[in-house]
Amino acid sequence: MNSDNQTTACCASPGLSLSERIGRDLPRRYRNEQRFQRLGLAAIIIALSFLVFLFGSIISSGYSAFRQTYVQLTVTFDKEAFTSENLAAADYAGMVKGSLRTMFPAVKGRNDLKNLYKIVSPSASFALLEMVTRNTKLIGTTQTVWVLADDDVDMLIKGQLSGEGDESNRRLKDNQLAWIDQLKEQGKIETRFNTTFFTSGDSREPEQAGIWGAVMGSFYSLLITLLLSFPIGVMAAIYLEEFAPDNVWTNIIEVNINNLAAVPSIIFGLLGLAIFINFFGMPRSTPVVGGLVLTLMTLPVIIIASRASLKSVPPSIREAALGVGASQMQTVVHHVLPLALPGMLTGTIIGMARALGDTAPLLMIGMIAFIVDIPGGFTDPATALPVQIFLWADSPERAFTEKTSAAIIVLLAFLIFMNASAVILRKKFEIKW
Repeated sequence: MNSDNQTTACCASPGLSLSERIGRDLPRRYRNEQRFQRLGLAAIIIALSFLVFLFGSIISSGYSAFRQTYVQLTVTFDKEAFTSENLAAADYAGMVKGSLRTMFPAVKGRNDLKNLYKIVSPSASFALLEMVTRNTKLIGTTQTVWVLADDDVDMLIKGQLSGEGDESNRRLKDNQLAWIDQLKEQGKIETRFNTTFFTSGDSREPEQAGIWGAVMGSFYSLLITLLLSFPIGVMAAIYLEEFAPDNVWTNIIEVNINNLAAVPSIIFGLLGLAIFINFFGMPRSTPVVGGLVLTLMTLPVIIIASRASLKSVPPSIREAALGVGASQMQTVVHHVLPLALPGMLTGTIIGMARALGDTAPLLMIGMIAFIVDIPGGFTDPATALPVQIFLWADSPERAFTEKTSAAIIVLLAFLIFMNASAVILRKKFEIKW
């Protein structure tokens, strides 16, 4: 047989031994390997370049939203304006306008006065109301107050809006630019950290809009999602992996769970609209409905991840527990489940991160509504952070563009934190066999 193999090898490559043929092919193999490595490295560099470009464009567009422009006013809280016991009935807007007229006494014309009043935000009157409500002793005194500037003034100060070119092509008129320059010279315009962005709800005025209402809506929705999807998903995974018989019905259930994990999220929104709202009559645009819809969307992911964690536990653990007299339930609860729990938590966090960033199912159940108030519970009207981003992205004002990018930065920070938490938990509690 050896002589036959040698004869075949000689016939296949006459005059060359096996070592010579291998030595001849090695340079070509090395070149192919190096070419493949270069292609892989180039693919990684291209992917990272796109990622850096994406993050760079978002940060460059949104970082300015974390600063807000304020204008200093000297306001007189005239006692004659507070003729009613209801403090909200006072003419706070008139006080703001009077302060501006005092600062610029040369402005007389109706159109000029109208342009002058546009320098400050309409929220200035509400700021005065809040001050008087906190301290009624301000009535009859003159106070120095810092109020929000209008969004166009804010954009100009931060360099996002040009003050050059023909007046008809600009949002700010020439006289407004002159007044703004005068205020800057007097030190009555400054930029501060934008706390309003983190403490307020949505608004039609960009300088007053914030993400707190959307954050609370997302929090309540995700809390319901976690409370429902984690125990149901884990129990379903334990039953399918440890107790369910291997028959046709079990196979059908497993196939459907795997298919549901790949279903577009908007389908779950349609399902929630048909069942929770139209059939059960639950209120639209509330975190309780949003949480139920996100639970349906998250359950397949948690079940699949939990089953994979249970499969990763070595069979010897189960055999040892059963061998010393433990029941199957005791084996699962006391031995298998603690070892599989880190992987289950990781899958749950990843599923929750997906639910946090998903918009389509929430749009179908009405969480796209314009809601100013901060939700105080699970049944209050609310929106969610990704939906808030969607609403702001559709607004024409330039100031909403930077707020859209800033809200995306906040959402990405939450997603990165959740995914990092999943990795840390996995590394901390994972047991290598």
